[in-house]
Amino acid sequence: MIPDLSIIVPTLNERDNIIPFVTRLGQVLDGAKWEVIFVDDDSQDGTLDVLQGLARRDERVRYIHRVGRRGLSSACLEGMSSSSAPYLAVMDADLQHDETILPEMYQKLQASELDLVIGSRYVGQGSCGDWDQRRYFISRLATRLAGMTLKADVADPMSGFFMTTRDFFYRVQRHATGLGFKILLDLIASAERPVRVAEVPFVFRLRQAGESKLDTLVAWEYFVLLLDKLLGPYIPVRFLMFIAAGSFGAMFHVSVLWLLWVRLSTSFLTAQFTATLITMTINFISNNYFTYYDKRLKGWEIIRGMLLFYSVCAVGATVNLRLALYLYENGILWWLAGLLGLMVGAVWNYGASSVLVWRSQNRQR
Repeated sequence: MIPDLSIIVPTLNERDNIIPFVTRLGQVLDGAKWEVIFVDDDSQDGTLDVLQGLARRDERVRYIHRVGRRGLSSACLEGMSSSSAPYLAVMDADLQHDETILPEMYQKLQASELDLVIGSRYVGQGSCGDWDQRRYFISRLATRLAGMTLKADVADPMSGFFMTTRDFFYRVQRHATGLGFKILLDLIASAERPVRVAEVPFVFRLRQAGESKLDTLVAWEYFVLLLDKLLGPYIPVRFLMFIAAGSFGAMFHVSVLWLLWVRLSTSFLTAQFTATLITMTINFISNNYFTYYDKRLKGWEIIRGMLLFYSVCAVGATVNLRLALYLYENGILWWLAGLLGLMVGAVWNYGASSVLVWRSQNRQR
């Protein structure tokens, strides 16, 4: 069977929701040519076993098993790229999205020249269901902030439930960042012309099984996505975060150097070496948690990554010093020579760290 509609579902520890989810799809899409593509970020609760069993029994079920990195938006992009269907839908596996509106979304997209049809909580009879006031306030605030990056009049750009055409996806996928968890916002903000959108109301339901993935990292990912859409065309946001971590480390370096050399009267060489080692460690931890949050190293990989980071920074420092000295000895003003050496060293540290320290690996099936 060649599907007309592919439903992309990112998963992480959703074992108990998979079978009910597929069953509901079969009920509401009866008669349609559809498939579901689960993109699993190496779940540890048995989700993969359930997906393997379903894929063997039902040709409409496929899955991609990713190892080495996580991220809802990047998972959706991979799933959409793996499909040949002319229509693509994205929804969660936790049964909070109302699958009964899929046929209406599908019909609207087929019968018009729309780019997107969104399952919306903020139009018509749609609602956030049983959300408390705090969560509702945060969602509305995030929606308002999203308006700064959009090329469409959308009531619910934060929705994770939508359907689009392959043509629209092809137009925007090269500009999408894959950062964070709001793939719809990423796609709309990546469009080079106004997006033609319709919204279908639905009531957000309670999670049926498993645990919510919302935490403080989600807020950070959202901030990074907005920053990328505002500044990304000019300066890579990940590079800005890398520099910010380095700037914080530089201030810490001076503080440690002052404490050891001035207050504790150690030798300058000892103080400098200790401050440098501590600063590089802090920079590594900051970058691992914030800058490369979607490629975060864990377990024994942290030790390997930290040693590689030390090596990268050592080379960067050497490049910095040699270039600055060369420029100064050839008539460049001292402060400019120092600044240029620092910039080249920072670019080296960022590029080499991205390739050597925080590399990622994927496995698909």
